[in-house]
Amino acid sequence: MREVIPTAPAIGNKARPRLSKEESARFFGPPPLIAGEDPTQYEAMRDQISAAVGPLDFLEEIWVNDVVNLVWETRRLRRLGAALLPAAAPEGVHHILKWLLDPFTGQKVAIDWASRKPRAVATVDAALAAAGLTMDAVMAQTLALKIDEIDRIGRMIAGAEARRNIALREIDKHRATLGAALRQAADEVQDAEFKEIPPRLIEGEAE
Repeated sequence: MREVIPTAPAIGNKARPRLSKEESARFFGPPPLIAGEDPTQYEAMRDQISAAVGPLDFLEEIWVNDVVNLVWETRRLRRLGAALLPAAAPEGVHHILKWLLDPFTGQKVAIDWASRKPRAVATVDAALAAAGLTMDAVMAQTLALKIDEIDRIGRMIAGAEARRNIALREIDKHRATLGAALRQAADEVQDAEFKEIPPRLIEGEAE
């Protein structure tokens, strides 16, 4: 059976009801979530954006869905980007300790430091203090090691934001076109109502 896509437009600025969750899942597919992401947060954000935009027809429903997914993607990339440096910090510790201690010892201490073993933590703190360094040095070294990945994430965020803005502009253009079409139709109806109608000929009167 062919799927029926809702296309009924709204009149004026009155928004039609948004697609139900069942309709959205059937047409757009499941939410683009990864492990650890909360479906209820995604749906709450979707409800907020849909309520703010107020899609007027099915085309706008598609663009709103794009906006929702792009905003979600942007949030995800920012979250993962923020988690990258702490996750890679043991690499920064290792790169500093291999100069302060020796390569083999520095690697072993860095592995134990990542597991927060007290002895390794104390060793790292003592080595940094002896060299006049702090954890800022570790994070700076980690940043240098991961700068390409962080730059790539930043460009991905900028790309998602640009595509989001394009979708919002398409909604604006669509509404301007729809508004112009509605105004033209209204004017034509009004002109037809007030068009002068010639008096009917009197029955039997010669033309």
